[in-house]
Amino acid sequence: MIQPAEGYAGDIPLLMAHDWWRDGQAVLVDIRTDAERAWVGFIPDALAIEWKSWPSMELNPHFISALGAAVKPGSKVLLLCRSGVRSIPAAKAAQSAGFEAYNVLEGFEGDPDANSHRNLRNGWRLAGLPWRLG
Repeated sequence: MIQPAEGYAGDIPLLMAHDWWRDGQAVLVDIRTDAERAWVGFIPDALAIEWKSWPSMELNPHFISALGAAVKPGSKVLLLCRSGVRSIPAAKAAQSAGFEAYNVLEGFEGDPDANSHRNLRNGWRLAGLPWRLG
């Protein structure tokens, strides 16, 4: 079930996001840094547009123009980051730019456990959804 949110279309659970993406109802946009995708893994066929760039973590000033070049305005976009936090401001920016923007809950690596390790509690990878290293 989609959770209402202020400033964007809503927060969407992983499995629903995967189904929409798989069925062509929405475009999945991985907003993690290029370094995260290279070191931690990536989702084949997802659109990769950094929201922030490593190592400075400065906002990507070309995020909206890159999104607009790849996706038609008005389209549904599913924004995914590491844990579902960075993708919230990205969803707000995309919504303001004319997209129907959703934040993907849990993100790629999910929430940290008691030892600050990810990929053990929730997230895209732990759910067994498509991803690769490399």
